[in-house]
Amino acid sequence: MIEARDFVGAARERGFEWYAGVPCSYLTPFINYVLQDPSLRYVSMANEGDAVALIAGVTLAGAARTAGERKQSGSEGNVGGASARPRRGIAMMQNSGLGNAVSPLTSLTWTFRLPQLLVVTWRGQPGVADELQHALMGPITPAMLDSMEIRWELFPTETDAIGPALDRATAHMNETGLPYALLMKKDSVAAYPLKPGASVIGEKWPHSAAVLKARGVSPAARPSRQDALRHVVAHTPTASTVVLASTGFCGRELYAIDDRPNHLYMVGSMGCVVPLALGLALARPDLRVVALDGDGAALMRMGAFATVGAYGPPNLRHLLLDNGAHDSTGGQATVSAHVSFAQVAAACGYASSLESDDVGQIAAWLEEPALDGPRFARLLTRTGTPGNLARPSVTPVDVKTRLMQHFGPATGVR
Repeated sequence: MIEARDFVGAARERGFEWYAGVPCSYLTPFINYVLQDPSLRYVSMANEGDAVALIAGVTLAGAARTAGERKQSGSEGNVGGASARPRRGIAMMQNSGLGNAVSPLTSLTWTFRLPQLLVVTWRGQPGVADELQHALMGPITPAMLDSMEIRWELFPTETDAIGPALDRATAHMNETGLPYALLMKKDSVAAYPLKPGASVIGEKWPHSAAVLKARGVSPAARPSRQDALRHVVAHTPTASTVVLASTGFCGRELYAIDDRPNHLYMVGSMGCVVPLALGLALARPDLRVVALDGDGAALMRMGAFATVGAYGPPNLRHLLLDNGAHDSTGGQATVSAHVSFAQVAAACGYASSLESDDVGQIAAWLEEPALDGPRFARLLTRTGTPGNLARPSVTPVDVKTRLMQHFGPATGVR
């Protein structure tokens, strides 16, 4: 058995300063320790897939330069090099929730080569008595990791084994760009108390009321997704704004309008663009981050609204383009017509929430100054997409690399 501080300290020495996850009793010592260390960041997620996506966003934020490293290098400029190091994050989860993370682990972190360390608890380990719900997942957990091409080893239970395990993990991550997993048995980490007053989140701003400005025009008279994306391109400066487009036609249409180095076109991992954007926005407060969401994707992972409402920073804007259909997978209707997403966002704690069918209002929304927290807007659009729509000719890895090189490391940002 090891102490939480020994593992967390060794991980911090190797650049792991961000943690996200869903609690498990095995993980309690880690969570309690990280919550009480001001140099670390823990984000409590609605589900395990969102945790993976958020840490992927932290990785996407690029290299970090600490104040001490800048002083040592004698430079305050936004330049990489020996004094810059990759941001590293850890996604933590119980193995019973590993299935919730399969989508981003197979089509986000794998496809874009966004490495992270996974700490997965091994409930239902063969030969160890546990609850009935773990009876199947326990034996198949190692095979699931193998099937997803995630290299793994058992979580270290001796202090002297921590450093070598983390070195193997970071070496694999650096070489392949893929996640590495530590599978944690019961009683691997000694208890660590949570002191009174420690909290998962800090103080938040008062909830705002949703602003509903839809004119009520017929669905056919609504703006197209292309109309909306043209406005996004026109109002998101390349030098200071990252635009993350949800999977499907949204990313493909954005690419067709203007392929820019500040764009990322998500493929797969449906519903994960918002936690991805949240991780990036938290890690890079010097950048404005715009997440382009879809109604089907938003419905799939609505827990992300609550997470953004709790943790979302002022530099994050969440734009939902809602055409009421799974447009890129056959055109079947979603149930979005029955949902007021703006009111959901307002209830979850976004600093402002707008619902409109006027693309001009979205242009103005993109130009509005930052508030004390994240902004949300839902634009009602019509269905349909241009014929012969091209797919991006740049690979996901090239898109990621181009974006990270375009912005470089942020001076003084952890």
